[in-house]
Amino acid sequence: MINKKSIRFYNDHKVRAIWSEEENKWYFSATDIIGAINDEQDYVKAGNYWRWLKKKLASLGIQPVSATHDFKFQAPDGKMRKSDVLDFEGVEMVAKNLPNMRATAFLDWFTFSDNSIDGQSRKKAYTLFESGILDDMQAGTIQSLRQIHAYLFGGLYDFAGQIRTKTIWKDGTLFCRAEYLRYNLEQIEQMPQTTFDEIVDKYVEMNIAHPFMEGNGRSTRLWLDLIFKSSIKQCVDWSQIDKKAYLQAMRQSTTDSSAIRELLRSAMTDQINDREIFMKGIDYSYYYEQED
Repeated sequence: MINKKSIRFYNDHKVRAIWSEEENKWYFSATDIIGAINDEQDYVKAGNYWRWLKKKLASLGIQPVSATHDFKFQAPDGKMRKSDVLDFEGVEMVAKNLPNMRATAFLDWFTFSDNSIDGQSRKKAYTLFESGILDDMQAGTIQSLRQIHAYLFGGLYDFAGQIRTKTIWKDGTLFCRAEYLRYNLEQIEQMPQTTFDEIVDKYVEMNIAHPFMEGNGRSTRLWLDLIFKSSIKQCVDWSQIDKKAYLQAMRQSTTDSSAIRELLRSAMTDQINDREIFMKGIDYSYYYEQED
């Protein structure tokens, strides 16, 4: 059985997880948890610290790791290796037994992340691949973008799926004025989408339009992949695109789209039906929206 995998990001540290269908819950990489809490980028050092901590906890009669699981994560050498995993309660137990403020801050984030708007929306996004809903959408249309937005944010925002009627700014960038938005969206919808370059041009124009009050990036990246899959039988492996490079390229794209074009080109894959590619894409898409 292929397990569902997910990545969360804490201060730019990956916290990988695997879903247990039998128990209906996530299990998290213990080494990733330690790396995130201790702000340790070296995977080997984080693993060594975890093994030391596990022994210390065992001496106190604390067993946060279940021995009944055989989950594997990719090691630094690229091989899949069996790893210690922690469920939600295990993560809490480990964090509470680390005597530093970093552990407290991490636990605050960890317990909140699933219940935030982003956390709930991300879980909705995970179901899109399984549901087949995306397959029934007409790629490149405004209607399909509205459907994606409504699915991701339904019940979370009262404007889910609704084209904005107010003019908005972000980080000093003025997006399409509300009075011109619907006309511009009609023009974008008519743009060709038969080649890689045409699709990127359409994506850049949609980003400049920014049709929703919130959730534009997360919705539009799914919309982009839907066009790629439909038109050229490829999609983006978003895990190959660095967050800072992506954000900088998107800011530049209002006047020069060459940087985002090259970033996307370097991350294209023909694995359009691969669940892990899709899930990682969702995780990275939501990571791009996290404030530094």
